[in-house]
Amino acid sequence: MTYDLPRRFDESRDFLPVRFAVLTVSDTRQASDDRSGDTLAQRIVDAGHNLVARGLVRDEDDAIAAQLREWIADPGIDAVLSTGGTGLTGRDVTVEAHRAIYEKEIDAFATLFTLISAAKIGTSAIQSRACAGVAGGTYLFALPGSPGACRDAWDEILAPQFDYRHLPCNFVEIMPRLDEHLRRK
Repeated sequence: MTYDLPRRFDESRDFLPVRFAVLTVSDTRQASDDRSGDTLAQRIVDAGHNLVARGLVRDEDDAIAAQLREWIADPGIDAVLSTGGTGLTGRDVTVEAHRAIYEKEIDAFATLFTLISAAKIGTSAIQSRACAGVAGGTYLFALPGSPGACRDAWDEILAPQFDYRHLPCNFVEIMPRLDEHLRRK
């Protein structure tokens, strides 16, 4: 089983770079051996986007949530990609930290990620709790901690969705309206 997702681009539209932050969640990784964070950072830059922040925190709800909130409050960051802590073990708390912050969850991200993963790793895809949401006008994605999973998420979902030229719709074109509910108050 493979998924060949359709991709259409309107080449008459200009590419609009997005400002990303990458957060690695791990009790064992250091900046020097953060292959998953490196994978995401390189793909962001190679796609023409801006990598404006990068961090590494332990698998602790408070540490993850604090970093997410700091980046959500930063008007220079449009999207945060975290890697690690999405599994089933007791120390895997990234999903809980993310969901405590989301104003709206992007439910279909988890579904689509699972379909793509299943095509590559079979039923082992069931062990991932990858998720996504929006808070304070910032996109938040919690990805598994393997470089392969980060590649799959970026290449198959995030790269096209963060390209303004992608049709029929994409995350970039709705960015100006993500926090409209906050402006109405």
